[in-house]
Formats: sequence, structure tokens, C-alpha cells
Amino acid sequence: MPRALVVEDDPAVQVALVHALRGLGLDTHAVGTAAAALQEVANTELDIVVLDLGLPDLDGGVALTMLRSISNVPVIVATARGDEESVVRSLNGGADDYIVKPFASRHLAARINALLRRSQPASETDEPEDVIDLGGLKIDLSTRHATLDSVVLDLSRREFDMLVYLAQRAGRVVKRHELLQAVWDQASTSDDRTIDVHTSWLRRKLGETAADPRYLHTVRGVGYRLAAPG
Repeated sequence: MPRALVVEDDPAVQVALVHALRGLGLDTHAVGTAAAALQEVANTELDIVVLDLGLPDLDGGVALTMLRSISNVPVIVATARGDEESVVRSLNGGADDYIVKPFASRHLAARINALLRRSQPASETDEPEDVIDLGGLKIDLSTRHATLDSVVLDLSRREFDMLVYLAQRAGRVVKRHELLQAVWDQASTSDDRTIDVHTSWLRRKLGETAADPRYLHTVRGVGYRLAAPG
């Protein structure tokens, strides 16, 4: 059974989140401080963490950075802070997803299920998948590694998922809402900032910019197209 940790200081919200996660079949434990959360992450094998930013002992953003120094467990930030700066800082600090309170339980459930699916290792009995080759960009789906001109790219889980989705449709324009649905399991475009942030990071790691793209091209007002140079 997957194990989840809820980091939330509001007792009523904490109870609701624990109930929702247990309803998904997760073995869920909750704590109310950053210190307790870091201790749990250090001493317990977890599959997902739901983290509030407004903690009483330490800002959740700082706690996230400290958590990332000791674990790669998937983290969903669940907070009342909906400003762009908080979103960008959290994603840059290592969060895998960001959801703004108040939110429906089924919305959180969709985010959690998406992260759990992507974090599960491939079965040893699975057939090995092909490597996608786009010029100097090579993406190994079985090992979840990507290289550019033989140099390994340091991609986050979401960046890799985004790159794979686009690469599997190389040459085709992928609409923003399609990308949001496929990679983040979100049906609306309310979180377009998430795509913008990850696209910017992915471009930087590909050694290009929006003004001078090599692989990742923006089709203004529509979406993105990934293609080999030339």
C-alpha cells in the first residue's frame, strides 16, 4: 500500500486531507510542523507528500528545499498562496505539483494518482521501450534518461514527462490544454503558469531560448512543437 504524508497545521484541513488520501487507498499519516515532516521523510519510506506552505515553525518553501536535500519523494504543495511568485518558487524548489486551496478532493486525487503512476518503476517483465532520437537529443523511456549531444540532461520528473510527450509527437503542434491534461492530469487551463515555468526550464536545459529555439518551438496562441534542428 502506498504511503503518504500530509504536512498541514490546520486540524480541520488535516483531517479532511487524511480522509481523502485514505479513501484513495493510501496509508496516510499527518504532521503539523516542518520539523516533524523532515523527521518523517528522513526515517520513513514514503510515496508522496502533501505539503502546506503556511507552517508554524518554518516556511513551507524552506522546508521543501530541506526535504529535497534528503529525498526525491514526489511532493504536492497544497496551499492558500496562489500568487505566481509562490508557484514559481515552489516548483523551482523541487515541488512536483502545486494546488491552491480551496480545492475539491477529486482534484487532489487526480494529481496524486498522476504522480504515483509516474513515480512507479517499470516492471522487470515489461518489454524495453525504444529510445527516441531527435538529432542530438536522445530520450530513453525505459531508464528515464535524456541526453543532448551525449551529455546527460538533469531533468525533473515533470520536465522529463513533458519532453517525452512532445517527443512522441515530434513535428506536430501539441496544444497547451492537451499538454496540461496529459502531463499534469488537469482538464482546464487554469494552471497555465505551470506549463510556462516548466517550458522555460526545459528550454534552458536544452541550451536554447524562446526567441532562438533549437528543438522546442512555441506556436503562439496554440501550443508547442518539438522537432530536430533543421
